[in-house]
Amino acid sequence: MASKPDETRDGVALTNLDQPLFDDADATKRDLVDYLDAVHERILPELRERPLSVIRIRPGQPAFMQKNVPKYTPEWVKTVSVWAEASKREVSYALCDDRRTLLWFANQRAVEYHPTLMRAERWDRVTHLVLDLDPPEGETFSMAVQAAFLVRQALADSGLAGAVKTSGAKGVHVFVPIDESVSIEDAAAATRAIAARAERVDADVATTAYIKEDRHGKVFVDSTRSGGATVVAAYSPRVRPGTTVSFPVGWDDLDRVTPRDFTVRTAPGLLGDADRWAEQLPAPQSLPEDLLEEGRAIPVARVAAMHEGKRRKRAKEAAEKEERKE
Repeated sequence: MASKPDETRDGVALTNLDQPLFDDADATKRDLVDYLDAVHERILPELRERPLSVIRIRPGQPAFMQKNVPKYTPEWVKTVSVWAEASKREVSYALCDDRRTLLWFANQRAVEYHPTLMRAERWDRVTHLVLDLDPPEGETFSMAVQAAFLVRQALADSGLAGAVKTSGAKGVHVFVPIDESVSIEDAAAATRAIAARAERVDADVATTAYIKEDRHGKVFVDSTRSGGATVVAAYSPRVRPGTTVSFPVGWDDLDRVTPRDFTVRTAPGLLGDADRWAEQLPAPQSLPEDLLEEGRAIPVARVAAMHEGKRRKRAKEAAEKEERKE
């Protein structure tokens, strides 16, 4: 028999609210539910009509990403079926379009919310370019901030603008809204070109090297968040110590914050009545042709890295063979 819920909100029975969320969370399940409810009017526009993957964490178990909705999902949760080429199967994604669905996910201990860059009704278009700035290991958020300013410069030089948020982990995300004239392939090309231009502004700070050992302590300007990729939403909590939040930060404040400033406990008070992300995002922009041309000539990072990895492996095997001859 199902246990009596601790409370009910918007028709959703909420259970085990006083359990710790995860090790080092410094938060309970209630804190997660209360936070998502407090920001639902801000986070829902980031999730609405977009196929959603979530990262859940059950008590005593490692976190896991859920794409396919479970069999016990209520019938009122909207879903969309998508053919997954990698696994050769239909995946039924949730569309988190309303408060009730968000509260249901919160009760399922879904901590992180990763929507696609495209909407369910427009599979052939993404709505944003995303530059994911991934600093090297250690306390290096300040380096990610430096790289974000390089991206901002590269965008400005291209006649574009973007908004910035903490990733909630150790990095920074720059979002560039684009109009519907841009194909998925060209959006990916433009993202590669912006990354390359940012690297050229200061190659001592930023790198587009996909292979980790080639980064040499620099910030990786990741241009691979395109097409069917997902990116953690603004305002989403993260499975990180303190249950940090991916938080919108004005460009003028970016070098004065740390990811740990924004948690499920502190973020609602810092926001007040404002929707910082909506306020900071520029209107959708068209992309200049020279940016697209440059990007089309840049190989896709994953593909280039795969070929380079194979080349290095062959070179290493050949060298070892020569050594054995000697």
